[in-house]
Amino acid sequence: MRASEEKLAPVFAALGDPTRLKLVAQLCAGGAHSITHLTQSTEISRQGVTKHLGVLAEAGLVRDIRVGRERLWQLEPDRIEEARASLEAIGRQWEQALQRLKRFVEKDA
Repeated sequence: MRASEEKLAPVFAALGDPTRLKLVAQLCAGGAHSITHLTQSTEISRQGVTKHLGVLAEAGLVRDIRVGRERLWQLEPDRIEEARASLEAIGRQWEQALQRLKRFVEKDA
């Protein structure tokens, strides 16, 4: 595994959970949010949301900021961009492999 793939593995692992993916989508849609706000759109407890945000933070996808006594969570767009670029590269490699296969099959036909 290349260093860049190894670095992104925790990102994709974190995004593999539907609840965490939903939290990331919420944060993508509108800035920093409190645990209370993020919990409103899910059926899990504040504690559960906090645990999921911890996993996302470990993967570098979100971070918390203090605003007074409140803790707000926001997306780390650079990390999302790294993941997107990685998926694009994989997509290009896949497309090239399919083109090679197509040429091979058509050559024998």
